[in-house]
Amino acid sequence: MAEVKNIVRISGTDCPGYKPIERALWSIKGVSFMFASAIRKIMGLPKDKKLGELSNDEINKIQDIINHPLKYGIPSWMLNRRKDIETGNDLHLTGSKIDITLITDIRRMQEVKSYKGIRHAMKLKVRGQRTKSHPRKSGSVGVKKKQQPAKKK
Repeated sequence: MAEVKNIVRISGTDCPGYKPIERALWSIKGVSFMFASAIRKIMGLPKDKKLGELSNDEINKIQDIINHPLKYGIPSWMLNRRKDIETGNDLHLTGSKIDITLITDIRRMQEVKSYKGIRHAMKLKVRGQRTKSHPRKSGSVGVKKKQQPAKKK
């Protein structure tokens, strides 16, 4: 019997090898439960198989499916970045690429001075939430008690 690995490195993330494949793939930023399920079905693996039981070739194939999902028949609606602004292609981003792309998108909105860009620059809510009452950012708001003078003996 092959050795079971406790930690498996996929897409720059340490995944727990003692968990089932779908559950272990959730630890990768950008891989949802549906995407992980699609990967497992493409590989033709049973639901209860642990990630640490896979061979290096199977782990490399999982990595390739995450990097090139359209090549393996994963539908484009399951990807997390469709019709990318720069390339026009459907992409699936994982790990730190998600953070970098988010920062560049926000910066682009600020340079264009779109409504969302201005709201981001002012550090206000962007998606239409109310800002009058609930989401206060600075210190506590409320009634302060007056300082009691020291009692004389």
